[in-house]
Amino acid sequence: MAKTISGKVIIITGASSGIGRAAAVALGREGAKLVVVARREDRLKQLQQEINGDTLVLPLDLRDQQQVSQMIEQTMNRYGRIDVLINNAGFGFQGSVEKTSPEVVREIFGLNFEAALLASQLAIPIMRKQGSGHIINVSSVVGKRGIPLMGIYCATKFALNGISEALRIERKDSNIDVSIVSPATTESEFSDSVRRGDVKAKVKSVGHVQTSEEVAAAIVRCIKHPKIEVFPNRTSRLLAWANALAPSLVDKVMMRFFRARVEALADVRK
Repeated sequence: MAKTISGKVIIITGASSGIGRAAAVALGREGAKLVVVARREDRLKQLQQEINGDTLVLPLDLRDQQQVSQMIEQTMNRYGRIDVLINNAGFGFQGSVEKTSPEVVREIFGLNFEAALLASQLAIPIMRKQGSGHIINVSSVVGKRGIPLMGIYCATKFALNGISEALRIERKDSNIDVSIVSPATTESEFSDSVRRGDVKAKVKSVGHVQTSEEVAAAIVRCIKHPKIEVFPNRTSRLLAWANALAPSLVDKVMMRFFRARVEALADVRK
């Protein structure tokens, strides 16, 4: 039986654009009580007007752990419960593993991984006490297979997948669902705002590019019918399976399809 979304309190981080924004719009149509979180307050206010429903706007920077705590506290002050936590906030980075600075590593892990971890740690006791809950971590297909010149970003998604899998077992008897959503390349501002290290040229996407709305629809379905892992694009699932079975073969395929990325790095170092 499908779970009801109407009236549920749902936190969405990274809600000012891309997948987060599309998910907020889709869930607003379903009648959810939304908590939309991002740094850009003006974008969140526009989103609130578009949804035209019960929406709490929280302009926060989740790289600051204190502000992650504020997100949970303000949600509880307003609604008194948390039914679904969607950890979506993050930023992309292109650069070689060799040359990525420790400062960048700390910053990207701080937002892409540690913010989601802390938010989950704070939400779990609330969900346990109320008798139910659902944590959805928006990962990526590159959390299953690292790709050239995005190794550090991939690492944040591998880490997110790791805690999701462990948490799913740890909370199995608490009526708390834990899901991983693994999109492929998505058409959104996220791709346009990817930061670059020792790769100066813009790296083109390979394969099918899905829309934010497609991923949002997959998230809505996951809330109604909780799943362990969701691949909004079927090709992503095939890649994950192939890499688990024959990683050396996938290496060869990667070298073929990502040759331009490797050459871009070589050009920088000349």
